[in-house]
Amino acid sequence: QVQLVETGGGLVQPGGSLRLSCAAPGFTLNSYTIGWFRQSPGKEREAVSCSTRPLGTTYYADSVKGRFTISRDSPKNTVYRQMNDLKLEDIAIYYCAASPGMTMCSDSMRYWGKGTLVTVSS
Repeated sequence: QVQLVETGGGLVQPGGSLRLSCAAPGFTLNSYTIGWFRQSPGKEREAVSCSTRPLGTTYYADSVKGRFTISRDSPKNTVYRQMNDLKLEDIAIYYCAASPGMTMCSDSMRYWGKGTLVTVSS
């Protein structure tokens, strides 16, 4: 069983930045497709970025393109989510998810973290 742990959430002012991390102690994430999802108050969970394996492709939702970046640190077995120019509409619980061999990220991914809260406020 893969347990995903997200860290890095918190309070940031509009226009600020945060970096979220997703780790899986005891498991190698390098061969997994990794997705970052978020759920805002009153809204359904949505996929905001995806890094696929083995294809090596990366996808971003239109709402975060140019502001959010997903990256992997293989030696640290960690996936990062750099979020810049944060807006009020980015307030949400952010989740990472992992599945082997998926070509796209979706709610059907096999493993999920418990989430980390990002709040944007002045």
